[in-house]
Amino acid sequence: MSGRLRIAITKGRLLEQSMALFERAGLDCAPVRDPGRRLVHSLPNYPLDAVLAKAPDVITYVEHGVCDLGIVGKDTILEHGHAFYEVLDLNFGACRFALAVKEGFDFYGGYKTRRVATKYPNVTRAFFEQKGMDVSVIKIEGSVELAPLLDLADGIVDIVETGATLKANGLEPVETVARVSARLIVNTASMKLYKEQIVDFIEKCQRGLEQTV
Repeated sequence: MSGRLRIAITKGRLLEQSMALFERAGLDCAPVRDPGRRLVHSLPNYPLDAVLAKAPDVITYVEHGVCDLGIVGKDTILEHGHAFYEVLDLNFGACRFALAVKEGFDFYGGYKTRRVATKYPNVTRAFFEQKGMDVSVIKIEGSVELAPLLDLADGIVDIVETGATLKANGLEPVETVARVSARLIVNTASMKLYKEQIVDFIEKCQRGLEQTV
């Protein structure tokens, strides 16, 4: 450790919103906004290096301690589990996991074991286990909305923001599985070793959140 913290940030929309938060907190994010081919980016006015990564990799890097902190969606945390501290809800990237079915279909009616397609099998199993309901979970990598249309599944569990994609495919959300937003996570060992630096960064993020209109 060179006196600088290292943070893994989920690429895409969460990255843009993370940079906006950091800038409200007074951090210069110019190197991250113009990354070129570099994979690690040092902020010039604060001892923080940013690593841009896919969401599951953010968790891997933080759990293994190669990054002290991470920004990742609660959806990824719920699906992959965690061995780290979840210290702050960043209140952006808001959406939800929802159970959706063909319009008018009674998912909970009858005694037949239901088939549920999803990209998030762990989240789905946990949800129905809490209900005491036995379902067959089918893992899908692509457009999960296809599964009910092709009669592969009775319903899906997926991330829903506006519901427009569901509606366009004749599906409707019938129940919220979990609320989702971006979270700041911290490696457990780093929290002990670099507590003062990490607390300072958390406080900067909190001040940035307070400036959100």
